[in-house]
Amino acid sequence: MKQYTSIKEKYHDAIVLFRLGDFYEMFGEDAKVASGILQIALTSRDKSKDDPMPMCGVPYFSVEGYISKLIKAGHKVAICEQVEDPKLAKGIVQREVVKVITPGTHVPEQPKENAYLMSIFPYQGMTGITVADLSTAEFTVYETDKPVEDEIARYEPREILCPKSLEENIHYKEVFRGFYVSHYDDWYFDHTESYKTLLKYFKVSSLDGYGCGSMTAAVSAAGAIISYLEESQRILTFKKITVLNRTSFMFLDSATKRNLELTRNLKDGSAEGSLLWVLDETLTPMGGRFMRNAIAKPLLSSAEIIKRQGAVEAIVEDYELMEDLRTTLRKIQDIERLTSRIISKSAWPRDLAALKISIDHLPKIKRLLMSSTDSYIKETGGAVSEFVDLQDLISFGIVENPPANPRDGGIIRKGYNKEVDELRNISVSGKDFIARLEADEKQRTGISSLKVGFNRVFGYYIEVTKANLHLVPDDYIRKQTLANCERFITPDLKEYETKVLGAEDRLKELEYEIFMNILEKMQKYADQLLETSARIAVIDFLLSLATVARRYDYIKPSITGDDVIEIADGRHPVIERLISTRGISAIDEKFIPNNTLIDCNENRLLVITGPNMAGKSTYMRQTALIVLMSQIGSFIPAGSARIGIADRIFTRIGASDYITKGQSTFMVE
Repeated sequence: MKQYTSIKEKYHDAIVLFRLGDFYEMFGEDAKVASGILQIALTSRDKSKDDPMPMCGVPYFSVEGYISKLIKAGHKVAICEQVEDPKLAKGIVQREVVKVITPGTHVPEQPKENAYLMSIFPYQGMTGITVADLSTAEFTVYETDKPVEDEIARYEPREILCPKSLEENIHYKEVFRGFYVSHYDDWYFDHTESYKTLLKYFKVSSLDGYGCGSMTAAVSAAGAIISYLEESQRILTFKKITVLNRTSFMFLDSATKRNLELTRNLKDGSAEGSLLWVLDETLTPMGGRFMRNAIAKPLLSSAEIIKRQGAVEAIVEDYELMEDLRTTLRKIQDIERLTSRIISKSAWPRDLAALKISIDHLPKIKRLLMSSTDSYIKETGGAVSEFVDLQDLISFGIVENPPANPRDGGIIRKGYNKEVDELRNISVSGKDFIARLEADEKQRTGISSLKVGFNRVFGYYIEVTKANLHLVPDDYIRKQTLANCERFITPDLKEYETKVLGAEDRLKELEYEIFMNILEKMQKYADQLLETSARIAVIDFLLSLATVARRYDYIKPSITGDDVIEIADGRHPVIERLISTRGISAIDEKFIPNNTLIDCNENRLLVITGPNMAGKSTYMRQTALIVLMSQIGSFIPAGSARIGIADRIFTRIGASDYITKGQSTFMVE
């Protein structure tokens, strides 16, 4: 236990998963905590002692599910692996922590959600922010003078990284309430050190090329996040810095995002009953993530909005294109996250098989996009790459249905490597050898019940029941005694065992080496894969908007430079959807359309009056949602509309309102 104790001292704030053979074991207080969360048996070491050490364990091959539960419960997890072959170890097998998993570095169970780690650094009235997702290789930096809680609401990070000096700050304590926060030594946020860290990681001589060289607060936040991740992860996946232009997007404060129920409802925090729930008909994980981000960041550029509108309109009007794209996109896996695993060399054989399936369909997607009459769709299609060489590498190197674990063998396709084929032949011919040996020994000894078998502890053996022991030849060497039989080995069988077991061990080792070499060869395609994934995400997003528009009879709003919101026969998108799909008690079966006119002339301010439960909140939210939908490029539920660009939306509606259930604040109270 000395080895475990020394490792636990270094990672005292994490639950340490300590690899012992085919299990990850937890000890002491870690075991007590984990056994309750994971609902597994709590046992102990050294039971004869007065204070036996509590312990529990989980199988290595299913550890991901257990890690997810520990992370969801708010714990940090340190993975301690065996870093040398136990067969070659002299004494205790060498172990070390290879990865520390936190909420911000763990891939979420929901594929359409990002796993954002957000770094925050306040400096001279500005706040530097970096948003990173290891699972998708996203690394975005920016500075803002807006309240930091609004930025947190926009991204909903799984983890927040900030200087230790903020730990006792009353304001930030309140802002960070409910989030997993990691306080990091202040010197990691030092601008000079952070700048050097970024130059070293991205292998550049200046940050000016990324457009963030003069952003002091943002650079400090970005450098700290790289340092933090380099301490806990073996390999990072980020390929570039993206600078977010905050002036390109509508500002939505945390109250507005919450009250409009953009991605989560007010009742239980789930997506049902939110705008995302209405609009998200995406078919790929990266498309789903793009949709979520688009709703959180409506556009301010009328040209960009109109470009999206044109693409949506082209798909709506071309039903054959819409259906062909939907059919094909269903077959696309999460290229973005698969690529990220390839970059970090953490991909498993089935990840490569999934990537192969996806890139097989890229030529058809490209062809469909290039056939469109819309220039934006064509432009996007032109940026979708076809990976012929990568297809060949996976096809020739990896079997069609590989095992999950790269160390289990059976990964490399026949013909890819001569030595693998030779070692496999030894293993296959071994089965024939066993069958022949068993038949020969039965004939030689006259023992019809004789069996030749194998187990992982004792190796190969000849099994003879006790009733037949008098027939055992002199060259049989006793190996194991059981209740009803004896197990033996012969010189020939021992020689064969040495040959076969050596071949099987070498085969697994060689296949793993070749698999890692294939991953290395795939690195050069990473940038193209990420770019193609981004284009697929855009198309999936546009296709989703088109699908919803066609299904619910939405119209294209007219985007104007005038300060006006003019909506004829507008409908609340969420309530209309709920009524049409399952009906809602307390709400009429049909939503009554209504009109809105706000401008800078006689209709600058509208005062809405009416009795309780008359629909005032519904009408206000409906107007806000229609404006927001227009500015993400979506069609809207209305008869017609002219929408001027809005740079902000403000809402403060009764916190107890739950419109999708027909319940106003008055009714609830």
